[in-house]
Amino acid sequence: MLKRRLILACSLVAASGVSMAQTYPNKLIKLQVPFAPGGTTDIIARIIADPLGKVLGQSVIVENKAGGGGVVGANETAKSTPDGYSLGIATVSTVAANPAINPKNPYNPLTDFSPIINIAATPNVIAVHPTFPAKDYKAFLAEIKKNPGKYSYASSGTGGIGHMQTELFKSLTGAFITHIPYRGAGPALNDTVGGQVPLIFDNLPSALPFINSNKLVPIVVAAPQRLSQLPNVPTFKEVGLEPVNRMAFYGIYGPKGLPKDVIDKINAGVKKVLEDPAVRKRIEDTGSLVVGNSPEQFAEQIKAEFEVYKKVVDSAKLRLD
Repeated sequence: MLKRRLILACSLVAASGVSMAQTYPNKLIKLQVPFAPGGTTDIIARIIADPLGKVLGQSVIVENKAGGGGVVGANETAKSTPDGYSLGIATVSTVAANPAINPKNPYNPLTDFSPIINIAATPNVIAVHPTFPAKDYKAFLAEIKKNPGKYSYASSGTGGIGHMQTELFKSLTGAFITHIPYRGAGPALNDTVGGQVPLIFDNLPSALPFINSNKLVPIVVAAPQRLSQLPNVPTFKEVGLEPVNRMAFYGIYGPKGLPKDVIDKINAGVKKVLEDPAVRKRIEDTGSLVVGNSPEQFAEQIKAEFEVYKKVVDSAKLRLD
């Protein structure tokens, strides 16, 4: 009798999984951005959300949950029900940089999520307010090294990619600038553009409009080669700082235990969206590169990026402020 009950229970669980996959989605889907509005993560999420909702047949709404350099929002995604209705935007900050430097990080980036797809990769940039006394990399480095502690930089949050890469830049150059963390790139950009903070390390898509309108001056970029949008700005590799020359990424993940059929359905939906020339153009116009890989490839990318930043933290002896 017990054996028959166990068989029946297993059959019901299997049937419910099949049923869920067949009916998913049948209600609104939340896509959480772990930063304040206005940053690159928010931009990419909003480019994808509406067309993805049309492909899946249910609305996909973007919610912002800022705090802890992306940790607060990422942790909420990790702890959500694995039914496909609570998804999150995965960034280098949330799955690599912050977990690598923060021993109290509340989730494991390699085991507490179900990777679904990497949407895009994007360059990063150090930019300064137009009143900053230097306008190119050589003069910039000379200015901050000549005046240790005089200048500060804004980032999207403590432990985020902007914080980590700037601290690595400091350790490699011997420069000293003070970190001012914000609850996302949007607020950090606002204060840099407003002149309250003289420089920022940010993802290119959110900084580029201010660069194009001459409200920020680009100094150096993290990218495989010089960018068509900024042809006169060198890469970190060009200036001898290859370890800092790493791009950011923006993907979609859910909590661990997300059914494979649901993962595959979302992955296929995003890939279909990325086939739209208008969507691709909106992403590429930000300076980003469209990716659109498999869940397995994205999982490997997250693992590789985490290992890179763990080595950066250990070798440079980086610590939280």
